[in-house]
Amino acid sequence: MSVKENIMKFFVKSYARLTGVAQGQQVGQGDYSVTEGMPELLRAAAAEGAVLLENKVLPFKKDSTVSVFGRTQLDWFFCGYGSGGDVIRPYQVNLVDGIRNCGKLNINKNLLSVYEKWVAENPVDHGAWGFWPRSYPEMPLLNTVVAEAAKQSDYAVVVIGRSSGEDRENVLEKGSYYLTDDELDMLTKVTENFKDTVVLLNIGSIIDLSWIEEMRDRLGAVMIVWQGGMESGNAVADLLCGDEVPSGRLSETVARDYNDYPSSAFFGNKDYNEYKEDIYVGYRWFETFDKASVLYPFGHGLSYTEFKITNTAVKYTPDGLKIAAAIKNTGDTYAGKYAVCAFLEKPCGVLGNPSRELVDFAKTDVIYPNQTENLLLSIGKEQLASYDSSGKTGNKSCYVVEKGVYRIYLGSDVRSAEKIFEFSVSENIVVERLKEVCAPKYPFEIYKSVEDEKTGRRADFDIAPASSVNLRQTILDNLPADIPQTEDRGYKLKDVAEGKVSLDDFVAQLSLDELEAITRGDYIMNSPLGANGNAGVFGGVLESLREKGVTPVTTTDGPSGIRLKASCSLIPIGSSLASTFNKELVKEVYYKVGCEMKDRGSDVLLAPGMNIKRNVLCGRNFEYFSEDPILTGKIAAAAVTGLQKAGVSACPKHFACNNQEYNRLHNDSRVSERALREIYLKGFEICVKTAKPHCIMTSYNKINGVWGHYNYELCARILRQEWGFDGLVMTDWWMRSSRSPEFPDMKDNAYRVRAQVDLLMPGGRRVGRKKPDGTLLQTLGKTQGITLGEIQLCAKHVLTAVMRSNTFRLNNDTDTKGTVS
Repeated sequence: MSVKENIMKFFVKSYARLTGVAQGQQVGQGDYSVTEGMPELLRAAAAEGAVLLENKVLPFKKDSTVSVFGRTQLDWFFCGYGSGGDVIRPYQVNLVDGIRNCGKLNINKNLLSVYEKWVAENPVDHGAWGFWPRSYPEMPLLNTVVAEAAKQSDYAVVVIGRSSGEDRENVLEKGSYYLTDDELDMLTKVTENFKDTVVLLNIGSIIDLSWIEEMRDRLGAVMIVWQGGMESGNAVADLLCGDEVPSGRLSETVARDYNDYPSSAFFGNKDYNEYKEDIYVGYRWFETFDKASVLYPFGHGLSYTEFKITNTAVKYTPDGLKIAAAIKNTGDTYAGKYAVCAFLEKPCGVLGNPSRELVDFAKTDVIYPNQTENLLLSIGKEQLASYDSSGKTGNKSCYVVEKGVYRIYLGSDVRSAEKIFEFSVSENIVVERLKEVCAPKYPFEIYKSVEDEKTGRRADFDIAPASSVNLRQTILDNLPADIPQTEDRGYKLKDVAEGKVSLDDFVAQLSLDELEAITRGDYIMNSPLGANGNAGVFGGVLESLREKGVTPVTTTDGPSGIRLKASCSLIPIGSSLASTFNKELVKEVYYKVGCEMKDRGSDVLLAPGMNIKRNVLCGRNFEYFSEDPILTGKIAAAAVTGLQKAGVSACPKHFACNNQEYNRLHNDSRVSERALREIYLKGFEICVKTAKPHCIMTSYNKINGVWGHYNYELCARILRQEWGFDGLVMTDWWMRSSRSPEFPDMKDNAYRVRAQVDLLMPGGRRVGRKKPDGTLLQTLGKTQGITLGEIQLCAKHVLTAVMRSNTFRLNNDTDTKGTVS
């Protein structure tokens, strides 16, 4: 057995032992039946997320015979690999099954039999943690097979499949970012024998699509169908036959070449990445500096019908601007939905602003031919402002509306959106005064926009200001007061939920051992205190805590469903859901997931994943939503709202800047304070302020030199003080051992608690004895050591999360919404 095979074998055994869940694309009935209404909802969602890039031939005519090429038609990618995708689903429908289920299309059975035989002889190896396949080897295709298929069918469909996974990046190699030789050969042979070949991209994240330009004359359609979960095949067949009309839009820019992406030179480093592209992420870069390098712009997506935006109107309000628009279906055959986006052009100003920023979006219901629907979009006054981290406007650490001309554009995508309104601001306006937070430890060079009268905006350079904060003193000035400890007074947590005693009075009863336990989980994944296959349990992890009414709270991995050792629905990936541009649909999907959680015994879903897609090679992009923070924040807020409406808790992740999987446990994301606030934190800010998630998960990586699970500036100052977050902050699973630079006697759990990261999950080390490591209490009572008040504050946050849990309500036959919202 090779070294690699031994490593893979070790990871498979370790993973199954830790989680109770085996690795791979799993189907099993488990202990539960299919959730009522879920198949229809997921089928519609997967179809709505598909993005039609090119089209001359779809939908296919009724009763057409279709020849399908590519092994992925059978070995479909339903989701990515890793904690976000390992859902044991009750069933899964691949493309072949979907076409068979469709009453309007016929599949070429002779060609299918060729693929079935080859696939059976060449089964997929799903690998193990971190060694997953990025693609499956393609069947070498003989020209005689293609020619014979052309005689037997009306249309050809070529399927290209890609996957990715946690803890590993995509790579600039064939079979990952680039097509393989066999895939290119397949495309060549099929397009030579068939007119108007349709290409389906069953992918989790963007790959190289430059071949489309070379083959465009021979292609009838190209559609990204993403990884649509367990109903994937049915959804794609619905699109092919016209039962569903595409309405998805790209949530990220597709460039002509990888090197055109602004982060390409500043990604993938082992120790740290300097985010030199700064605020110019995705379309912000391309629309400001490099329009020619765009193959498909942000928001691009075709339909089977045509739409027109009419009767636009813009109105000032005390809170900003309102945009009204009428959307008309000008086609004569198909009904469909339409997503409209509002973009803002700020003046370049002294801060250097991008040429376009998404400020809002909305989507219609189904509009029938010659019918119209009215939409209303909003631009908050805070969205007109830019963050001044350097003081160039004379207002350091403030959000400032710079003087100059502002223009609003409305349309389907960032490139075709048309100007509908403009207005002028005569002088700088400060919208919000803040304090410097989490700036880089050292200055570094970043891109900045400057404007010339003749050439317009162009790329120049600036320096990201380094931190000037005395963090040690800031922490000491904001230490919470101790709650004097008492003996056990017999108070139960239910008494707090019912308003009979205060949370402070309950916490005052807790011993140091209980306080230590409540700031960690039950040590292991698949805790016996929770549902089988859980990610971890917190809250009532000691018998004495359970006697006080603190129930164990079960967490489960997401976001593509509930990862348990039971059958749960596999939903479309984040890329797909974001491409719907449909907040109500996403809310409905996650509401159903929340209902399923209650049935399966899960209290907290570790979802949604909402890191910015900074680079197309990030291995976890399939879980995330967009390169844009507004789209990310609003789609995430919809997911959180849906889950929590069902009576369970959401835990958005990973806070923050988890934009690279390679060496994610140690890599440092070095980013200017402005880019941090405007790009990488903005989605979290929107989600926290509008949806009020019960929990937040920190990231593995460092942010400007400090690990997420030790980052006081992010978790205490921004998340809690600025945004008003009142929930629980937990670590991603396990954490890195470290001493506090500000308080060297303090390390690990004390360092974490001082940062107001309330909960270590799953609660202990990956291996070794399951007992407290002693680091939380070892400096208690010592000069500038951890204080009782700090530990009690974290305990209060954890107890609040317990009272918000479904398990607590069930065990206490109470509704806590009146006291713990």
